Order: sequence, then structure tokens, then C-alpha cells
Amino acid sequence: MADAGMLRFHVPEPEVRPGGTPDFSNVTIAKAGSVPRPEIDVDPRTIRDMAFSIIRVLNRNGEAVGPWAGLLSNDELLEGLRHMMTLRTFDARMQMAQRQGKTSFYMQHLGEEAVSCAFRKALTPGDMNFPTYRQAGLLIADGYPMVTMMNQIYSNEADPLKGRQLPVMYSSKEHGFFSISGNLATQYIQAVGWAMASAISNDSKIAAAWIGDGSTAESDFHSALVFASTYKAPVILNVVNNQWAISTFQGIARGGSGTFAARGLGFGIPSLRVDGNDYLAVHAVAKWAAERARRNLGPTLVEYVTYRAGAHSSSDDPSAYRPKTESDAWPLGDPIVRLKNHLIGLGVWSDERHAQAEAEILDTVIAAQKEAESHGTLHAGGKPSTRDMFEGLYAEMPPHLRRQRQQAGV
Repeated sequence: MADAGMLRFHVPEPEVRPGGTPDFSNVTIAKAGSVPRPEIDVDPRTIRDMAFSIIRVLNRNGEAVGPWAGLLSNDELLEGLRHMMTLRTFDARMQMAQRQGKTSFYMQHLGEEAVSCAFRKALTPGDMNFPTYRQAGLLIADGYPMVTMMNQIYSNEADPLKGRQLPVMYSSKEHGFFSISGNLATQYIQAVGWAMASAISNDSKIAAAWIGDGSTAESDFHSALVFASTYKAPVILNVVNNQWAISTFQGIARGGSGTFAARGLGFGIPSLRVDGNDYLAVHAVAKWAAERARRNLGPTLVEYVTYRAGAHSSSDDPSAYRPKTESDAWPLGDPIVRLKNHLIGLGVWSDERHAQAEAEILDTVIAAQKEAESHGTLHAGGKPSTRDMFEGLYAEMPPHLRRQRQQAGV
């Protein structure tokens, strides 16, 4: 029986601190292929246990097994591998550019490439993502030009956002990528509202909301679940659990629910957990959730269990709050290596072809970087025009802004 004496304040603690031995014994991993694939119209009450398991397709031998396997062709898997490799190379070059002073800020996806790259292939043109700052794979996998992404990062004269956004906060309506907000969690409720509007308009497009584990502590997350469940909004509610919210481990935001997916259960939303480093599993779960939305069956909450192998951002030093070798100990491995090994096992890939692809991708990214830098970088070359500050805000510019623009001489 609990002590009824003096009260004690509880603060969750990570399993290990810097200098300690990494410990992921608290991460319960289901056997690949063991989690069933429910019918699309399943009653959410009958699959509550799926909020506490992990859907996996690739086993330890790199084989695709179980009911969630078999949705992608070899060519589609090869394309997915290339997308992830491209994103990782893009990240490395832009991180280096930040260190060289060519941009003020950057955020990598290291270890999380499968989440956004695989998810994008489950959507159709016109669907809208409401992303955070670590879903650039949605753009890479949809063929968005890397040069344009780099122009935005450099805030140069060719920046499509005219220098108005922090680097990496992209926007592209044509590619279903809603403008990123630096205010955490605001996009979650916006995605639900967009989805509701699509349903009200009798359209066929669905929305995808994105949030990190730490930001689920924000009130917008919970407001989004209220509206999504009440109005059966055609939206996929994605939670990327990469174990760390900057320097705060995921147990702070998770609280006592056990998993982030379990947050959806109280709202009657079907809630799944998936191996975020398994390209095949991510794609299969995203397709399942998207079909539910298109059939007017309402929202699905998906927790992607992954690991942020790099720093939170170019301003962060993870060695201050976690062991330096922790990423090497992550039990779900590297998404690129896992898909590579699967394709080698199928006989459609090899170590030699992989090395060749790495070299080709690096050449492509460097060429894009050179083109972007010809338009300017943070401290050199072309910049957005001062005139851009006054445009794109009003259909008809009010007198006080006209006067300010005249005073600025633009």
C-alpha cells in the first residue's frame, strides 16, 4: 500500500545520462510480421492493443514478412532507397554549409529518413501535409527541386519565400506541403481544420498532421484530437517519437500513457505504432490510414518509433544530455541500411551498386548546391529585394505601406 505520509513530487528521468551505457531495454519490440493488419473499417475499440505494440515488416535478416508486407514493387523500393539516400546527402551538405556560415540554421533528419520519404508515397496529388521542420523527405520523395530548397535555406535572391521564413521552413502548395510554423503544434489543429473543410466541400483530398513527441504536450495537439474525433475528419495524425525533444527525453511529454499512440484511445481514434526505421512498415501503415480517411471512416493516429541520431539542430550539442554512443545502440537500426539489405536479399541491389549510387547522389546534390549558391548565400551574393517586404500581404496595398515603401526607395 502506498505511503500516505509526506507527498513527493515526481519528475521522470531518462534511463541513462552522458557517460553512461545506453539502455533501450524499456523499448518493447514486437517480432516482425506478428502484428495483424485489421480491416479498414475495423471498430477502434477492438484494436486498442495496437497502440502498445510496434508494426514491423523487415525482420533481422532483412526479409519482408507478415500481413503488412507486399505492397511495394522492387522498383518502388529502389526509388524509396534513393530518396532516403538523397535526403541524407542533402542534410550533410547543408549542415556543412551552416558550419561554413552560408546559412544561419539547419536541422537534419539523420536516422529518421524513412518516416517522411515512405509516408509521401502513400498520398495522392492534392493531399496536404502540415509538417514540422523534420519532414523534408515529403518534398524530396515528391520531386521538389533541391535547388529551390537550398535557395530557401540560403535566403538568397531566388528564395521562393523571399527571406520571410527561418531556414528549412519550406512551403509548397503544389507539393502538398503547408508552410511550416516555428510555433510548435500549431499545424496539428490546422491540419484537422483543412481536412474538415475538404469534407464540407465534398472533395476527395485528405490531410496529414505532423508533430514531434515533445510537442504533444501542447494544447493544440489535444484540441486537434477533439475536433478530429468529433467530426471524423479525413486526416492522418502523425506523431514522430524520435526519443528526444531537444534535450528533454520523451518520457516528459509522454507522461503516464505508456505510448504516444495511446493518447488517441480516449478519443475513440484508431491508434497504431510503427517501426519508423522500416520503410515498408511506414508505407503500409500510411496507406491503411489514408484509405480509412478516404472512406469517410475518420482519423487515424500513428506513432512512428524512431531515433534522432543527430543533433536537434545546428545549435544543439546532444553530448550534453545523452551518451555519445546512444544512437549506435538504438535497437531498430538505420533505415537506409535496413532497406539496402532487404534489396540485396531480393537480388536487385548490391554493395557495389549502393556505393555507385552514393557517388551519383553526392554529385547531384553538389551540383544543386553550386547552382543555389550562384544566387547568393547568407552573407554573400544576391538577396531578396527590400520591396518584397511590402508585397504578398494585401490585395490592395494600404496607404501607410505605400508611404513606407516610397521612403525605403523601393
